[in-house]
Amino acid sequence: MKSTLLLLAAALPVLAAPLPIAIGTNTGGSGNSEGIYLSTFDPDNGAFGEVKLGAKYTGPGFLTLHPTKPLLYSVGRSEAHPKGSLAVFKLGATLEFLAETSSQGANPCHLAIDATGKVLAAANYSDGITSTVLLDDAGLPGAPGFAIKVEGKGPRTDRQDGPHAHGVYFRGKHLLVPDLGIDKVLTFTVDPSTAKSATAEPAAWSGTPGAGPRHMDFSPDGKHAYVVNELDNTVTACAFNAADGTLKTLHSVPTLPEGWEGKNTTAEIEVHPNGKFVYASNRGHDSIAVFSRDAATGKLTSVQIAPCGGKIPRHFKIAPDGKWLLCAHQDSNTLASLPLDPATGKLGAPVATTSAPNPICILFLPAKP
Repeated sequence: MKSTLLLLAAALPVLAAPLPIAIGTNTGGSGNSEGIYLSTFDPDNGAFGEVKLGAKYTGPGFLTLHPTKPLLYSVGRSEAHPKGSLAVFKLGATLEFLAETSSQGANPCHLAIDATGKVLAAANYSDGITSTVLLDDAGLPGAPGFAIKVEGKGPRTDRQDGPHAHGVYFRGKHLLVPDLGIDKVLTFTVDPSTAKSATAEPAAWSGTPGAGPRHMDFSPDGKHAYVVNELDNTVTACAFNAADGTLKTLHSVPTLPEGWEGKNTTAEIEVHPNGKFVYASNRGHDSIAVFSRDAATGKLTSVQIAPCGGKIPRHFKIAPDGKWLLCAHQDSNTLASLPLDPATGKLGAPVATTSAPNPICILFLPAKP
């Protein structure tokens, strides 16, 4: 009998434990957010756990993790730093506030940490300043590195009156910064021992005038980069030179259906972990555009434009197993889980939806902080 029970137990499917997630929010929005929220996601059925407040903080719109320590970092604002702050929290059942520092600019909207865990970078949208901070051995902010603003503007006078840094992405010693206001992606070379720029001027890739580069992601093989352009609703595929951190345009593809008319801006972009597909979100059309990626050429082909399950998909994140896409809907105050077929890249209809106040960032957390 005992051996029979053991055989039956071995035949049962192994259920994955729910994965912890953190949710960055817009505390000034209609959802009455108070800060950073915590929840769980079950990859076996697509269900969300209870959404609860993890830490009170103002404007924690984007989040990131330390590469080796149980620390979460957030952009925001505080009494000490009303223009812009960068905060550090210790991961646990809740989030323990540890420290904060100035973002060295106005309205930080994105942040990233290099692979050494020594440099924290931020994109300050309102004044276009890209900044860095040196982190100490405990992962806490220390001396400022640099705060650089590259002058310029674009043809869209309503959105491109000056530089508007919108993202920061480390690739080795290189920091790439999509700037919506000047239609460029800047490349800084950063010294991890000081967090300072190793060159007087950043290299710059120029996109289509008026496109408005917002965010970007890289293929797993490191050969290609993909830039989502907020203002002209396109994704630009680029060859990426890891040696000098520069980009070369391959082509651009639209994120909207042909002939569709209406107001729309793109928001987030992510390459699937298997490198075969690229995803971008449409705010207005309220959808996720899916593209297949040619690994040899880096070029993209449209596969699907799928409803995202809510209003204004500000951010999304593909689950670690590559079988789900979690979408944060800023205006409908919801999160949705969409099944994803890793073989075809296609998304299914939302399986589960849960309420969350003005969600604008989703971050998977370590299973055991």
